[in-house]
Amino acid sequence: MTTLGFLYPGHHFAEDDFPRMEILLDAVRLVVNHTAVDEDVYGIDALTRTGVPERLAAGVPELQRAGVESVVWTSGSGSFLYGWKGAHEQTAALARAAGVPASSTSFGFVHAVRELDATRVAVAATYPEDIAALFTAFLHSAGIEVVATHAAHLGSAAEAAAWGPDEVRELVRAADRPEAEVMLLPDTALHTVTHLAELEELLGKPVLAGNQVAVREGLRLADRRAWSPRLGKIFAEREAPPAPVARWGEGRTWARSGKKGRPGRWGE
Repeated sequence: MTTLGFLYPGHHFAEDDFPRMEILLDAVRLVVNHTAVDEDVYGIDALTRTGVPERLAAGVPELQRAGVESVVWTSGSGSFLYGWKGAHEQTAALARAAGVPASSTSFGFVHAVRELDATRVAVAATYPEDIAALFTAFLHSAGIEVVATHAAHLGSAAEAAAWGPDEVRELVRAADRPEAEVMLLPDTALHTVTHLAELEELLGKPVLAGNQVAVREGLRLADRRAWSPRLGKIFAEREAPPAPVARWGEGRTWARSGKKGRPGRWGE
């Protein structure tokens, strides 16, 4: 059993995505601990305060007691608002406090895009435009080209959490561009896990969403692979299983391995 730890800002938003993912993944335990939030407002000052080192460190002991193998700060805006250098400093401080590898959802997006062998993305953001632009800048720092960013101008995580599948579909449709190889939904307050496969079918491309990416990042840090097609292309196994053993002649056995698929490509 692999145990992963997540620091989730606030309560009663989309943290129920995690038990859903735990059910879909084999032998993976997802432990979520909530961190304090001063006010639920999509403003730069308020969101930056959610990710201060003292606040993250306060949430670590409960995860340590659970025996987690890695810790992910499960906030998009609470990490990318620090910028590329500041976000690295944030996760380094978290790793020192936790005593295990640590990262954030923002870096999870970068690593997931690279794993999909993509370079051009579209961003479907629930945030106001100024905050969405800072996520775009963060991706640019990682060498990822953002071909389009659509901001929905919501005012709080509670508003994002109240959205259902219809609103999410409208958001990704508004953000999509033909040249985008992957669609990104950075807000971890948005419920996405139950309809990731549907969104990918709708757009005809991989979809990366905040909570899904946070789990993928935790697995990466723990050096563990887990698969579930219902969690999107990033969780789809890319190696063909070995071919059945074929017997040739009397008393002789030959094993022929299946051909490996190239990572980041499907339908070949």
